[in-house]
Amino acid sequence: MPIQKVLVVDDSKTELMVLSDLLIKNGYSVRTAENAEEAFRRLSEEKPELILMDVVMPGQNGFQLTRAIARDPQYSHIPIIMCTSKNQETDRVWGMRQGARDYVTKPVNTEELISKIRALG
Repeated sequence: MPIQKVLVVDDSKTELMVLSDLLIKNGYSVRTAENAEEAFRRLSEEKPELILMDVVMPGQNGFQLTRAIARDPQYSHIPIIMCTSKNQETDRVWGMRQGARDYVTKPVNTEELISKIRALG
């Protein structure tokens, strides 16, 4: 079943807007969260079918939040794609070890991101 509902977690309002616009233009329904607390609130309100996760955020970072979601039986089935400016191979490996299914770097290549989302759905 193709993915329709996406939760975008990023502390940058600009990134939230850019990613939301990109996803909406490609037919996805989008909710956003600016931090870990808000992300968990969104998860409990309406379970997304995919999470796009920034890494660098105040408080709980994206690696920590990914690990928390991936280990929570209530949400562990939701795939997470790390979407970050951290472009080192060690970052990608660490993100995958925390439970992410994929990893893309910013600035996001639209075709690459949509392709990765479709591959998960």
